[in-house]
Amino acid sequence: MVYYLVIPLAWRFFLSFETPGGDGILPMELEPKVDQYLSLVMRLIFAFGVCFELPVLIVLLAKVGIVSSDGLKAKRKYAVLIAFVVAAVLTPPDVISQVLLAVPVIILYEISILCARFIEKHRGDPADDEDADEDEPSAV
Repeated sequence: MVYYLVIPLAWRFFLSFETPGGDGILPMELEPKVDQYLSLVMRLIFAFGVCFELPVLIVLLAKVGIVSSDGLKAKRKYAVLIAFVVAAVLTPPDVISQVLLAVPVIILYEISILCARFIEKHRGDPADDEDADEDEPSAV
């Protein structure tokens, strides 16, 4: 997604600052250097790679019992805010790449809530099974 969608859009954004000469406007030509281009590409790939690990982290935390689906739902508005703040810090200073990072992170957060709910339903605590067995009369 980063290489085929975000990088071309970000590059087009930076090329939009280039102005041709004429009409009394001083020409401004973009002369990108390889190290600057690679820095941009690596920064975007790293940012998207780290952010797309969010469901794995939340599923592991739900499996251990540190987070719950109800807690994740209650903190949804903070998660949206944090997604946009992190996207603003990790991406270049254009709105397009920020939105293209924040929106998938929010979608992945919602998927993580569903996965946490699935884990909670299928957790099967042994203590709950023993309590259920004690409540039922045994047929002896």
